[in-house]
Amino acid sequence: MKRIILLSTVALLLGIGLFFSVYASADRSEPGTSADPLVTKSFVEEYVQKQLSQAPLGGGAWQIVTLSPGQVFLGGEGTEFIVRGGQAIVVDPTGSGIPSLTSGTNLTNGRSMPANHLGLIPRKDGRGLKANTSVIIMYRGSAEGR
Repeated sequence: MKRIILLSTVALLLGIGLFFSVYASADRSEPGTSADPLVTKSFVEEYVQKQLSQAPLGGGAWQIVTLSPGQVFLGGEGTEFIVRGGQAIVVDPTGSGIPSLTSGTNLTNGRSMPANHLGLIPRKDGRGLKANTSVIIMYRGSAEGR
């Protein structure tokens, strides 16, 4: 009698376990269904390319400009730049300064722009650099010289 009760209990527990495992897996979506679609590599690449083309990311490739003493480099909105050689001072008619992203400081009008620091022009409002000596600037984004 004890053996029948034990076997009945084991069978009942196995049945309950089987029921819950089937019930729990019913909530999971099968790969490839509308609830969990599979995507191809070309779809992902196309999607990423579309997203990148809609969001400006610093203006693309780095460009190089050489300024003669007295020339001014004015950046557009979001222009990133690095003074690679020479000495230049900050031009800032707004009084807001140019952030040096390298040092985390704000360089105001007339201050020297340290070499090899990444600077950022926040707005196209006349901010930029004036060359004291011959200056080499790497930049990406829009810029103009005068």
